[in-house]
Amino acid sequence: MPNKATDSFTLKNNNGVEIKFAAHGGRLISVKVPSVTGEIADVLVGYDTVEEALNGDLFFGALCGRYANRIVKGQYVLDGKTVQLDVNNGPNHLHGGVEGFNQRVWNVEEIDKDGCTSAFKLTLVSPDGDQNYPGELKVKVVYSLNDRNEFKIEYLAETSKPTVINLTSHPYFNLSGDLSKSAEDHLLMLNAKQFTPIDPALETCNGEIADVKGTPMDFTSEKPVSDAVNSSFDQIKMVDGLDHNFVISDAEEGLIRAATLKDPKSGRSLEVYTDQPGIQVYTGNHFDGSEKGKGGAPIDKYCGVALETQIFPNSPNHENYPDAVLRPGKEYQHTCIYKFGF
Repeated sequence: MPNKATDSFTLKNNNGVEIKFAAHGGRLISVKVPSVTGEIADVLVGYDTVEEALNGDLFFGALCGRYANRIVKGQYVLDGKTVQLDVNNGPNHLHGGVEGFNQRVWNVEEIDKDGCTSAFKLTLVSPDGDQNYPGELKVKVVYSLNDRNEFKIEYLAETSKPTVINLTSHPYFNLSGDLSKSAEDHLLMLNAKQFTPIDPALETCNGEIADVKGTPMDFTSEKPVSDAVNSSFDQIKMVDGLDHNFVISDAEEGLIRAATLKDPKSGRSLEVYTDQPGIQVYTGNHFDGSEKGKGGAPIDKYCGVALETQIFPNSPNHENYPDAVLRPGKEYQHTCIYKFGF
């Protein structure tokens, strides 16, 4: 039988890590992780129940696509033809459009996976013309968890016509486990010497790639998130925090560590591994405390840190950015690992 939007599933390992997700959007509902003293807490910003999650911010913890992040004016040219997508984020297309993959009910099946304590396969068929994207896209995502505390997300997709694709997951982490507190004191390190600046006229990237050295965008050495979000740097002020794509160094080498996030008090840490060229770091700048999350705590600015592995924003419009085109007979592949430490 087809899944219902409210159907939920749980991955567990033997170290106390437990991850719950829903069929709707494949969205993560909770991520429970021990501290160094063994205290288990939920480190995922969001809502207490699946029902609340379906009525709240629909990007929290969800799978985003066909094209995660932004495309300027929702337009790109592919094989000489202009494609016009939904515009749902100011002047731009964001995360697949008004009814992107975060809004779909995925088919979920529990599977066995070597070396894993839990695994599920999520599948979705996006028809030709869905949100104006060309081609029927068949998508498979595998969620798995092992006793190395690695939550692995594997994305696979095939298309019937040339199209663009950029899939990601959108969890916000607050490793303190106290979701009423800001994540500004978290320590962040990025394997990135460059980032793609935001053009204020476009409200996303214009093809530029800039060095982080000498700016608050430099996370090549571990430092508090607050050092960046509280700075007067123009890129930070423009979006009132971090909402930027960072260029992963040596990404062509395959699956490598792109980021490390630590909470100094609980001792919890998160390492992010990926084979993608970019990682979007977003500090929840648009939250204003008007909405209540887990435990009734206000969802406020800087409540968590999202680390989204991806192709660059607006890549279809810039030849110097990574190629986001998927053609028939080829397979889109993307791996992201969130590895928890405690």
